[in-house]
Amino acid sequence: MSFLARRLIATAPSLARSFSASARRDIAKITLVGNLAATPEVRATSTGQELVEYAVASNSGPKDNRQTSWFRVAAFIEEGPRRDFLTGLPKGATVYVEGDAVMNSYTDGEGKPRSALSIYQKNIEVLRRPTPAAE
Repeated sequence: MSFLARRLIATAPSLARSFSASARRDIAKITLVGNLAATPEVRATSTGQELVEYAVASNSGPKDNRQTSWFRVAAFIEEGPRRDFLTGLPKGATVYVEGDAVMNSYTDGEGKPRSALSIYQKNIEVLRRPTPAAE
């Protein structure tokens, strides 16, 4: 096969597939930068698996018309130093979170259809810890 034909096949999206050892999965990724609403807490699921849950508040807009968006984040982290680090973060710490975003639909107690965004943490970095207030 000529160089030009190989190049044409490699650049045609319908003819060539990006290299992957696994099947294609459509996953929405999300990146958040914001402040922790409270100290992260460990909670057990209905199957007994433990996860760490926390909320991140992210502000947008000018100071006179600032809007805050709240995001609930869950992290499946085994017991150990990584979990201790996460649960030791204080309220108000500025964090950078990367995760998978999943939209869940359900019916509430009143029979109304609802949807919620679930974020599952893949990576977290602390950008700033709050300064302790002087007494």
